[in-house]
Amino acid sequence: MRKNIFGDTGIKKRLSTTITLLRHAPLPRAYHGRYNGWSDIPIDPLLFDHQKVKALKEEHFDLIYSSDLIRCTQTIELLFDGRLKPYPTGALREVKFREEIEGKSFEEIEQLASFNPAYLHDETSWHGYICEESQDAFYQRLRDFLGSLPEDKNILICSHGGAIKAMLYLLGEPAVSLGYLESVSIRTPRNII
Repeated sequence: MRKNIFGDTGIKKRLSTTITLLRHAPLPRAYHGRYNGWSDIPIDPLLFDHQKVKALKEEHFDLIYSSDLIRCTQTIELLFDGRLKPYPTGALREVKFREEIEGKSFEEIEQLASFNPAYLHDETSWHGYICEESQDAFYQRLRDFLGSLPEDKNILICSHGGAIKAMLYLLGEPAVSLGYLESVSIRTPRNII
């Protein structure tokens, strides 16, 4: 049985809201396939595929939130031609990677003296190795954000791949990985677990 995303309070919040989770636009190619975490890297506007987000552009959102990192705020600015501004928040940042890991590719991480292939056996071990922020702290940060969302709204959230996957898990949805500018909408007229 999954825990209530609002912690051990036993409180279940009933939301009748649509939440659309959007992964930010592509970074410059040199940053693809890297653990970019909290690095504040701008997007590459030439890689912004307007066709991928055409339906989102035409939709009415009551509220728009984004990670406070520039790649998310720039995505919203380009998506809505600067007409709509998000509420940027650090709560929607990617997990905080260890300094030794930040900005590296998996191949570079494998070459680190601290790397042990045993870390790959399960998600908890891998998270503990690459992240400065614990999995519990990461989930709690996202849990607190989701718990603060108002009801009966159509909400767009622009964030990062790992944060989106974690939010999907916390919302009781399949934790899928999204590519750049991919989105998933969740209608939540039920209790969130």
